[in-house]
Amino acid sequence: MTERSGVGGGIGGIGGELKRWRHTRRVSQLELATLAGTTQRHLSFIESGRSLPGRAIVIRLAESLRLTLRERNDLLTAAGYAPVFAESGFDEAALRPVRAALEQILDGHMPYPALVIGPYGEVVAANAAIEVFTEDAAPELLEPPLNMLRLMLHPHGMGHRVRNLPEWGRHVIENLRARSRRSPDPRLDALIDELAGYVPQTPLGPDHLGFAVPMRLASADGELRLITTLTSFATATDVTLAELRLEAFLPADDATTDLLRARARRHRATE
Repeated sequence: MTERSGVGGGIGGIGGELKRWRHTRRVSQLELATLAGTTQRHLSFIESGRSLPGRAIVIRLAESLRLTLRERNDLLTAAGYAPVFAESGFDEAALRPVRAALEQILDGHMPYPALVIGPYGEVVAANAAIEVFTEDAAPELLEPPLNMLRLMLHPHGMGHRVRNLPEWGRHVIENLRARSRRSPDPRLDALIDELAGYVPQTPLGPDHLGFAVPMRLASADGELRLITTLTSFATATDVTLAELRLEAFLPADDATTDLLRARARRHRATE
């Protein structure tokens, strides 16, 4: 017998949630039914409250809608089932092997900055090279948990040192807005509104490069030009791990490479 939960369940709950996600993903009942291996009639009955879905079909529908693990758990709860994806604390034993692997990756990326951030920009791990980002930042922005998104754009953080803040800030905010469109989240929307207030509004010029926006960051050693890569844990089955992102910064020119290597040597000499 399939385990059911009495919290947040009910046919009406799952039907309404499926409709909401279908509209967000812009797929028809027929398209979703085909992707999930069911019939449009069955899906229509679920959405209207005339049919009670089994757990297997709820999971297939969630996968077909490309929901995050957290959203899949929520959909199961709406259908009256217990969540199936664990949510471990980053410091818990279950994620110890992952932490060890991430530490190796962060250390291996030296002398270039790299960090692991949570869904709202909170830093959960970083290598020593991120000191170039905290240079000259207001103490209140560096209090744990440090929020990298806020630090990057805040005028008392990196904002006053980012020479191309309008372009770089637009790049950061548009990426967040795209994520919010895929997975609506009031907390993320509030953060986006805050961050947008730090970025000057300027029209796009003829030299606009879209997503290819290197950050030009002033530092005590000279200007750095950095590009960034984002890595997610696509095969994760733990909610916490699935929501983490590894953000690694790379030099966009030889001068930046030399400056970062010199900073790393100086840092090692003072240890």
